Amino acid sequence: MAPMASHSASNSARHPLTVGFDLDMTLIDSRPGIHAAYLALSAETGVWIDADLAVTRLGPPLEEELAHWFPGEDIQRMCDRYREIYPTYAITPTLALPGAREAVAAVQELGGRAIVVTAKHEPNAKLHLAHLGIAPDEVIGWLWAEAKAEALREHGASVYVGDHTGDVRGARAAQALSVAVPTGPCDAAELRAAGADVIIDDLTAFPAWLRAYNQN
Repeated sequence: MAPMASHSASNSARHPLTVGFDLDMTLIDSRPGIHAAYLALSAETGVWIDADLAVTRLGPPLEEELAHWFPGEDIQRMCDRYREIYPTYAITPTLALPGAREAVAAVQELGGRAIVVTAKHEPNAKLHLAHLGIAPDEVIGWLWAEAKAEALREHGASVYVGDHTGDVRGARAAQALSVAVPTGPCDAAELRAAGADVIIDDLTAFPAWLRAYNQN
């Protein structure tokens, strides 16, 4: 799949280069780990959770997913418990997606800063990255969709890379270039319709794209 036309805004006004990355299904395939964590929570509580279904819609905050399985008054308590048991079940099975380490390193090799901005519980996000040897300059958690723009603006990010239409909305709210990868629940057509500026098949194509972008 060829990259789509790039954003009209020049990156020159935002040097030094800062690139933001989403985490789940952008840098990491967390489906096996999240699946295991949901099954553990289900076994502990006696409440059925369709873990197979849940891992097909990663991206939004945990609260939204658990609302499908627990009554409203229990959701926050279940979220807290899920996050507590998450390191035991979810870190080891999770894999780096192809090109993830190289994508982060490509930013740094150009003298830029790579940050991860994710809706995930920040301590658990950091555990994933450390376990997989992915070394961004900063990790900011607990931000979803347009709220991601807070961190992107604060760090001066000119590019945000994600797999979900919520990531596209976050990039656009920050007036950053939205680079989308259809490696998560949203396909290329959905990402394009949401306003993605660039679509690449996966992160293996990102270093070459970034070098060309940085020369503009």
